[in-house]
Amino acid sequence: MGTRWSTKSTAEHILEQAKAGVMKLKAASIDPHLVVVLVGDDPASHVYVRHKVAACEELGIRSTKIALPADVAADALLSEVMRLNRDASVHGILVQMPLPKHIDCDAVIRAIDPDKDVDGFHPINVGRLALGQPGLFPCTPMGVMALLKQTVTDLSGRRALVIGRSAIVGKPMAHLLLHANCTVTVSHSRTVDHQAVCREADIVIVAVGRPGLVDGGWLKPGSWVVDVGINEIKDPALAEKLLDGKRLDRFRATGRALVGDVNYRSALDVAELVTPVPGGVGKLTIAQLMLNTVTATELQR
Repeated sequence: MGTRWSTKSTAEHILEQAKAGVMKLKAASIDPHLVVVLVGDDPASHVYVRHKVAACEELGIRSTKIALPADVAADALLSEVMRLNRDASVHGILVQMPLPKHIDCDAVIRAIDPDKDVDGFHPINVGRLALGQPGLFPCTPMGVMALLKQTVTDLSGRRALVIGRSAIVGKPMAHLLLHANCTVTVSHSRTVDHQAVCREADIVIVAVGRPGLVDGGWLKPGSWVVDVGINEIKDPALAEKLLDGKRLDRFRATGRALVGDVNYRSALDVAELVTPVPGGVGKLTIAQLMLNTVTATELQR
């Protein structure tokens, strides 16, 4: 029987690093400042932004939220980003995704100054990551790497599987694992026999947005599993498969639940460590965003 892989201590360690950085910067009369641009009324986006602002307040990072209507013109949004680029008092810029369909997300990402790009999505930061150069890199993969490195000091030679090849998680995750000297495989929608590939992996990181995709039958005994997915389910049959105890009772009462890309119950029968959803990787992402804001401020000194 495996163990719930708590991310709490890793998130706290990242936040301690960020706090120390904030204090050092303030001692030099520099006030780290993160600006979050929120477009539209997506409820989930508003929740995420509240969490980010609260984390800033906790660490003494100045934060500003700029709320724009859902029908804002693409040019107006780009102009706002360019204004923030020019503002020397702004050290980090985050445009909350997703954006309305009429706005080209890639164009917005490219418009952000790479040294203020706390999400780590700008093509220049993508290139820096690929080349192993210093820069700002995506928060979730960086947080996952911190979790892995806190669990074992040397990852060299371990077989790591990343399921999913998104620019936000999958691809940067693979690069970070390569830099840690893992033997890395990336599987995706065109991969033949996911299960066979998965059974060879010591470390499995899943980020595809498919509830309960990976179960215990896919896993190598004693493996470590990081579940990056977060999905809302409303299907009673799926809930019966993925939930138990109080979580299943809550589903029966509300008709909905949040689950990951891993069948947590089934995975615990085989794996050594499995991160939960909710309450897992999300803590790491927020903590790393704070550290990225400090790093961005230092890059601009």
